[in-house]
Amino acid sequence: MKIDKIEGCAYMKKIKGCIFDLDGVIVDTAKYHYLAWKEIADELGFEFTKKDNEKLKGVSRMDSLDILLQIGNLNFDEKTKIDLAEKKNKIYVSYISKIDKSEILEGVEDFIKELKRNNIKIALGSVSKNAVPIIKNIGMLNYFDSVIDGNKITKAKPDPEVFLLGAKELNLKPENCVVFEDAVKGIQAAKNAGMYAVGVGDPLILKQADKVIPGFKGVNIDILNF
Repeated sequence: MKIDKIEGCAYMKKIKGCIFDLDGVIVDTAKYHYLAWKEIADELGFEFTKKDNEKLKGVSRMDSLDILLQIGNLNFDEKTKIDLAEKKNKIYVSYISKIDKSEILEGVEDFIKELKRNNIKIALGSVSKNAVPIIKNIGMLNYFDSVIDGNKITKAKPDPEVFLLGAKELNLKPENCVVFEDAVKGIQAAKNAGMYAVGVGDPLILKQADKVIPGFKGVNIDILNF
């Protein structure tokens, strides 16, 4: 889309930045989280299903472990929990170290390129502490003007910290930003930050979002028209 076709449109004045979650939005690393947590559950002797894994979307590592242990009806001291979380992360890192550009979800790279052509600032807003190596492995690091990950924040979604810090690093007001998220807690975090939210996935699950798309295939800058 040429710039002269969209100059003067409301969203070009209102929306100046886009903040993207990572897992399930740019690349499907959720499957690797699932496999890693499943290995931990198998070791502990209980079943962990893909349906159970939905509860972990957008949740920090330690909070995810707490949910996992609730499913298994288990309780451990803090040191054991830290050891389990670190073991899970080592398993997960072994998976993501092998990912490449082929795992970028369809349409998202083209959409981000269009945003760049139209001078929309772009940030990554993820609770993952492995976000940087992932976007390096898929060749997308240079697309982002700011990367906020689990190493920079202290509060997990639905707390808005990750997105507010993203807006701050982009030097933008929250109301001038749109968040793209695939998790309910991520949508809640975006709304708590005072930002627009576009859900990526099922509209019945992501009903709190301002808009919902099934994925980025065929999506263009018009999605920013609120």
